Amino acid sequence: MTLSGTQTAILAAYAELIEELGSDDVSFRVIARRAGIAQRTVFRNYPTRVDLLLATAAWIEATLFARDELDSIFDVPLAIRDAMQRYDARPELAHVVAETAMRGVSGAAPAPGRAQLERLLDAEVPSLDAAQRRSVVAALSHLDSVGTWVTFRREFGMDQRDIADAAAWAAEAVLDTIRDRVAP
Repeated sequence: MTLSGTQTAILAAYAELIEELGSDDVSFRVIARRAGIAQRTVFRNYPTRVDLLLATAAWIEATLFARDELDSIFDVPLAIRDAMQRYDARPELAHVVAETAMRGVSGAAPAPGRAQLERLLDAEVPSLDAAQRRSVVAALSHLDSVGTWVTFRREFGMDQRDIADAAAWAAEAVLDTIRDRVAP
């Protein structure tokens, strides 16, 4: 994701305002004022609220919720635990990212860690057939998502520690099915 300085200022301003006011109460005028630019500049870069929301959700995920590269597929549960704690620290932003993905908004990006999961599986467990590989990647991608955090928070009323524990435990359960197939 390559953005201009102006685009970054717009997205950062909108993210700050979401945390302060919520996503529904922020006008393009307020975003422009916070970013230190003219309102028409916001419209030139993001003609619609959907364009702005998609770009902001992607920016939040790529910057504020960025992930480190993993050395092993078996590091995923710890990475998921860490991600769940970061979402809990910034719940308003986590909700924006999740709702953008869950609504199926046209243009929403696929799970950001999917390519990394596929690469790690290919390197460490090459004996998996295509269906097994797809199942493991799908399960881990789902667990390693802000949508999982929202579900655990809203539907189960879980707190930060319980969310992190449950998601990491579920990832361990998925990985337990392939541990004995690790390449030497």
